[in-house]
This record gives sequence, C-alpha cells and structure tokens, in this order.
Amino acid sequence: MSTVLHYPAARAEESYAYLQHKLRYYTDAWDLAEDLARGEAAIVVFDARSPEHYAAGHICGAHSFPHRTISAHSTAALDRSKVYITYCDGIGCNGSTKAALKLAALGFQVKELIGGLDFWKRDGHPLAGGTAAGEWPQHGAAAGCGC
Repeated sequence: MSTVLHYPAARAEESYAYLQHKLRYYTDAWDLAEDLARGEAAIVVFDARSPEHYAAGHICGAHSFPHRTISAHSTAALDRSKVYITYCDGIGCNGSTKAALKLAALGFQVKELIGGLDFWKRDGHPLAGGTAAGEWPQHGAAAGCGC
C-alpha cells in the first residue's frame, strides 16, 4: 500500500475550503513584495524581532515592533482598519507568531509572513538597515532600500 495514500486525500471541495482558509492567516515574501512595491496602503509590516536585529537589516518599509512590547497601551494609536503583517527571522523563530497572537487578541487583523526574513532574503527582496523603516526602491528590488 502507498505510504502517501495511507491517509486518503481530501475531496477537492474539502481541499479548496482548507487552503482558502489557510491563506487568510499567511502571506509569502513574493506577495508581500508585490504589495509593498505597489504601495498597498491597507497593510502594515511589523518586524517582531529585537531593535538590534531590526537595525541590522529589515524589510523595506517594515516598522520595528518587538513582540515583547505589544500591549493595549503600545497599540492604542494603531489603525484598526489595516492588516498587520508580522515577521521574525524565519521558520526557527516564533516571534512573528507571538506578535500576531498578541495583535489578534487586541482586535487587530493579522497575517504572518511565511519563512520570515530568511525567505525574504532568499527571494532577493530589498532590505533596509538602521532604525528607519526605509522606502521601497523605485528602480527594482535589487537596488536596496535607499534609507
């Protein structure tokens, strides 16, 4: 008997519903880069790592918001109509999950970036350094962030 088919595959309509549901919680580096390049105003990107890690390199336009600092007080001025994308180092880090959990508990819409900064870099998307969020480069992803 097939090891793969030991557990039967879901029916097509079950797979469709599950996968559509799953995409409500996650985004990937490519989709996020496209939205940032277009200046999508409905999303805000939060780097959930420490300020030191953020300063060493972060996604262009991302704001430093370490997961340990997220509270009702620290989020009071955030726009509740936005969708907040959280990320950390990568699949070995759960900072983005902790940040998303805290934000969701406070009533914000959230998605996590699959693979975090690791997958972002693997795809060759631009990075910014220092404490400023930076802006998306005007001349392609390889140009860097001009901050």
